[in-house]
Amino acid sequence: MRSDTVASEIDIVNLALSRLGDDATVASLYPPEGSAQAEHAARFYPVARDTLLEMHHWGFATKRGTLAEFAGDYGCWAYAYALPGDAIKILDVFAEGAGDDCSVAKYEREALANGVGVIYTNEPVATVRYIARITDTTKFSPLFVDALAWLLASYLAGPILKGDAGMAMAQRAAQMAQMMFGRAAESDANQRRMSPEHTPDWISARGALTTLNTWGR
Repeated sequence: MRSDTVASEIDIVNLALSRLGDDATVASLYPPEGSAQAEHAARFYPVARDTLLEMHHWGFATKRGTLAEFAGDYGCWAYAYALPGDAIKILDVFAEGAGDDCSVAKYEREALANGVGVIYTNEPVATVRYIARITDTTKFSPLFVDALAWLLASYLAGPILKGDAGMAMAQRAAQMAQMMFGRAAESDANQRRMSPEHTPDWISARGALTTLNTWGR
């Protein structure tokens, strides 16, 4: 990967493999090129990416939009709205015409009987703020890329290295992912103004990544 380019999915996968000491170079994920490394990476890359996105209120992954209403009777809730198709995590729901981010509405995220995700609230014409599934790697910060490569490495260590060596490397990679996640989340949080009472997501989530290395064991 040249220093003047943005990391692609392939770059992130190959960085993860290099951290395992694997000399293989993956050239295609969708479809996988046929190597074992590509097969494993194609399976685990989306999991690692979405996991890291959900862990923090990333500025580059935050979206807002007006929700589409579902007609029906929803008990104690006055309205049900369709969950945005690219939503990973709902942050806030706002009443129509809310002047600032303090004017948040009560809501609950659930699924209908047919499995469709919905947001229940008592606000008409509600607006949502959420973490979106960002697949465009040009949106990722350099620190996010670094953390993602380490997390992916922790998932790949088991199936690629196997045995005790794979388990040991998975644990080490997960520890590195946790450290880089903290740095990436802190850098991201420093780029927005927050009230003194607010606890950044990266602090409240610290330590959660230590359990993520079970993937691929």
